[in-house]
Amino acid sequence: MKYFKLPDLGEGLSEAEIVEWHVKEGDDVKEDDLLVSVETAKAIVDLPSPVTGKILACFGHTGDVLHIGDPLVEFDHLSDDTGTVVGEIKAADQKVQSDTFIIGSSGTQINQAKATPSVRALARRLNVDIEQVKGSGSEGRILSEDVEASAKIDQEKGQSTVLRGVRRTMAKTMAMSHQQVVPVSIFDVVDVHKWPEGDDTTIRLAKAIALACKEEPALNVWFDGERNSIRPCQQVDLAIAVDTDQGLFVPVLRDINNRSLKDLRSGLDQLRQAVKSRNIPPSEMLGATITLSNFGTMAGRFATPVVVPPTVAIVGAGKIYQGVVAYKGRAVVHPVLPVSLTFDHRAVTGGEAARFLGAILKSLSKKQVK
Repeated sequence: MKYFKLPDLGEGLSEAEIVEWHVKEGDDVKEDDLLVSVETAKAIVDLPSPVTGKILACFGHTGDVLHIGDPLVEFDHLSDDTGTVVGEIKAADQKVQSDTFIIGSSGTQINQAKATPSVRALARRLNVDIEQVKGSGSEGRILSEDVEASAKIDQEKGQSTVLRGVRRTMAKTMAMSHQQVVPVSIFDVVDVHKWPEGDDTTIRLAKAIALACKEEPALNVWFDGERNSIRPCQQVDLAIAVDTDQGLFVPVLRDINNRSLKDLRSGLDQLRQAVKSRNIPPSEMLGATITLSNFGTMAGRFATPVVVPPTVAIVGAGKIYQGVVAYKGRAVVHPVLPVSLTFDHRAVTGGEAARFLGAILKSLSKKQVK
């Protein structure tokens, strides 16, 4: 017998949530038949069978979160009895491949809560998710009092929902940033009355960031806080935050300093469409050197966006508004764009950040940019 384990989906992904089973126990499958669909923080991935055989067991239910190496399917009637399936995921549509299905955390039981059978029975009777209960007993053991208290809170406040998929990853990423980064933000506004009507704000911002990275390259770097080392990045790969119902996606627009405005718009449209359809390859959401959050398309003027290591800076663009500015010695009303810059002060000086923001403002103040 052999086990098909959750494979390494690459790109730093360590877990996936079961979305839908396409087989059941007792089914005969052929190599490449679809077994299960799983959702990572990046996309929904279909996992085909690596072998031909009979399915003895399917591990996990819809909604379960599994880690790399957790068993998914047990096969029978196979020639090799090593207990490990080695092969390649042939999922061209998702562009996800793996050379080895790694043995990782064991078992089909996802529940790790410490509780006696009687306490678990009480939790089921009271409709309490025991995984969400914090134990007050020795070594974190969950007591009946803990379950009853949780049931009372559920009744008074409503049941909590476990974060999954994109939102789960977002929460972890934000916590990591909070623990590691020393953030400082600076703000300014720029008069954009010279822009042609209907000018593409996001692409103008992308080009301004590219020019600023050329003028002040200290912000287009990766910083390793553990080793206190800086890796300069020659190419500007811009992560652009995209808001969706599922959570925040941040696809990466590559090499923005060497692409035309038209090419950048086309590339961004393709990334956004891939995000909406959840077919974006994981590789297209990693490797950014700097980030843009154009939150002004919805609301807000200034913000302190979150820097995600190993990058050291994120630019925030607020909502364009009609503001009073000094123009040719007179006070006039012009469209004004608020710009925020948050940087990691471990790796970037205040002077470098100010020069970088100044370069962005200079580019945005022009009528056109190439």
